[in-house]
Amino acid sequence: MRDTLICVGSVLVSLLLAAISLRYVTHTWLLAFIYSFQVHFALAALAASVVLLVIKRHWYAYGLLTIAVVLLGHGILMLKAFEASPTAATTPPVLKLMSFNIENINFENGSRIADAVIASGADVVNILEAIPLKPEMERLSVAYPYHIGCGTITNGCDTLVLSKRPFSEQSVKSIGDMWPNRLVQVALDIDGTTIHFVSVHLAKPYFDDFQVDELADLKDAVAAVEGPLLLAGDFNSAIIDPHIQDFVRTAGLNTVFPEPATWPIKGGAFGIAIDHVLARPPLRLTSVTQIADDAGSNHFGLMAEIAIDR
Repeated sequence: MRDTLICVGSVLVSLLLAAISLRYVTHTWLLAFIYSFQVHFALAALAASVVLLVIKRHWYAYGLLTIAVVLLGHGILMLKAFEASPTAATTPPVLKLMSFNIENINFENGSRIADAVIASGADVVNILEAIPLKPEMERLSVAYPYHIGCGTITNGCDTLVLSKRPFSEQSVKSIGDMWPNRLVQVALDIDGTTIHFVSVHLAKPYFDDFQVDELADLKDAVAAVEGPLLLAGDFNSAIIDPHIQDFVRTAGLNTVFPEPATWPIKGGAFGIAIDHVLARPPLRLTSVTQIADDAGSNHFGLMAEIAIDR
């Protein structure tokens, strides 16, 4: 019986580790979900390997344990790779951002979400799948007189960017071929410095290569922006995903470590960050925190504070 358990368990753990390790050989969209959960699955494989060793000390179980530790350690290093260096204590935040995918069928909580937006004190609010807020636009416009989406520039209410400050530049574009108008770009004057803000919502990575095409367009859009840049939205992938890593590295963006988990809701703090706030120097993220109340969405929202290194 012990040998049977070792055999079956070893095969299952081997298959899991092989699936994780494929990222180092090739990238296939069929395994994109596993790539985002590398740390979680490697930790599960490590725990399973320990159980196998408790059942019977075997050289193969030790090998599985070693591989799991390596994959776990490298996963953590990759998550930490884009961490910005700490800001100076004398550098105060100049901008507060709220970014939240509220889910487009979350109509019963539209008023509640609008209350949270107004109470947030954020200078800029980035709402994705914003249709539930369409009936709330009149009162939102009082607190945020400048906005894009839900009838302004675009009739669609998929992406809604709200601001307390006027936009010196503004545009809505499509990226990839799956969803229209999911790239919103604005520029704001913050104490004499022009800050460019980009809102994006990417397709799920396991929908063929749609996300890859979107990232290629996003990379070009970001490269065309000169000066301080802030990027936020729903990437539908963790920053550990190979294609997301390539984009963030090429664009010269930074984030915080660890990023707050935003999905799945039931995972709480033990989920993964598929919603991101990224900054390009001289902008620096001083904090990015999870909004504890999901307000009926299938994502947690994020609050971020941003400073400028003068």
